[in-house]
Amino acid sequence: MKTIALTGATGFIGRHLMSELPKRGYKIRALLRRPSDFALQCDSAVIGDLARPQNLSAAFADVDAVVHSAGIAHAMSGVPADDYRAINTEATVALAQAAARAGARRFVFLSSIRAQSGPSADVTLTEDLEPHPTDDYGRSKLAAEQELAKLDHDWVSLRPALVYGPGVKGNMAALAALARTPYPLPLGGLTAKRSLLALDNLVDAVAHLLGASGPLRRPLIVADPQPLTVADMIRALRAGIGRRPALIPVPESLLKSALRAGGRQEWIERLCSPLVASSAALQGLGWSARVQTPEGLAALMRMDPAQGVH
Repeated sequence: MKTIALTGATGFIGRHLMSELPKRGYKIRALLRRPSDFALQCDSAVIGDLARPQNLSAAFADVDAVVHSAGIAHAMSGVPADDYRAINTEATVALAQAAARAGARRFVFLSSIRAQSGPSADVTLTEDLEPHPTDDYGRSKLAAEQELAKLDHDWVSLRPALVYGPGVKGNMAALAALARTPYPLPLGGLTAKRSLLALDNLVDAVAHLLGASGPLRRPLIVADPQPLTVADMIRALRAGIGRRPALIPVPESLLKSALRAGGRQEWIERLCSPLVASSAALQGLGWSARVQTPEGLAALMRMDPAQGVH
């Protein structure tokens, strides 16, 4: 079994990678900031603060590749721009350099679709388009990719669309909670489509790139193949618990006015603006999505709410 060093093993995506990659033939070594307070079913190495990692030569000994999923998340509000750059950019490059010195074959970086675009886009996003991140989080992820490209080492970054799966938080958790209510929702008139990504599809993409012949040395967008409107998402979520959609086709202009009046300006772009991303380049390398979005959302709702969404 090839050994993979994994950062972010205690996070939403990292925990799933830690449990699923061994099923695909990989041995996991979790790189931790501090000793874990729960049992890890893998080897582990304490490396300290990502910005000032220690003992990396020992942590990367006999490692075939590194999967870097740790970092400051987009959902963390109030984080200074310097902190985003220190953790998401500079620490990423330092880890990649240490991995190269240790002889790791490839560095897989979990970037974000926000390295490519802001929260909405009028065109389908592909890697061929010039990136235009609009916040410190997206800029820090793009800067990390640009610095990785300067290294004499094989790397690949994945730019995931909004990820959903067991333990999801943030916007998707809020939408799932809304879908669980028994009330009709005034979202049936929404037409903007948005790309999502099943957690299992993301794990498959990481595993596929770990085994791909190289060199890769490029960013790759990853998303489920079928973008959905918010109304379609509600239909799929409610179908998962055997409930009718109960969607009222309120005109979008009225919905926007109601959101403004209710002080929910930030929801207008999330509900009413498109963000569609294409995984064609990744598919060209042989990856395909195992989970389709409607079925994945339905399965998420069938989980125990305490485990499915937080």
